[in-house]
Amino acid sequence: MLNIVLVEPEIPNNTGNIGRLCVGTESRLHLVHPFGFVINDKNLKRSGLDYWAHLDVTEYPNVVEWVEQIPDTSRVFLMSSHAEKSYLEIEFQDDDWLVFGKESKGLSEAVLSQFENHLKIPMSANIRSFNIGNSVAFVIGEAKRQIAVKSSLNKGGVAEI
Repeated sequence: MLNIVLVEPEIPNNTGNIGRLCVGTESRLHLVHPFGFVINDKNLKRSGLDYWAHLDVTEYPNVVEWVEQIPDTSRVFLMSSHAEKSYLEIEFQDDDWLVFGKESKGLSEAVLSQFENHLKIPMSANIRSFNIGNSVAFVIGEAKRQIAVKSSLNKGGVAEI
């Protein structure tokens, strides 16, 4: 199971959509305060639809308390448009932590400085960033694909990509 972390999310619709994505991919969602909305916001519930009840979600009052819960910080991957390495160059594993920052500014330097694995999503020079929901979907999709291939190979199967 992957761990998806949203640090200081600002837009309820994005958080709701990512929650729905986590339910569909059997991933855990970790939300780090402060938020730009109230967690029971009607837009959050609307975008998460009735899936929110099935979501494995944990809230943390701040980054410090979230970091204390991580068993292996070498498996934490922070998404940043300033990173040199692409998420497509990583070998993901079950229980990895995929971390995304707030919609307006991304992850703060204080958060980035706590971890070594900074990754980018390759994109055209014509845009600054992707929507956070799309970014999460890209990375979860690749991580889940890799995990499925490894699982198939470990069971003696043939990897189908």
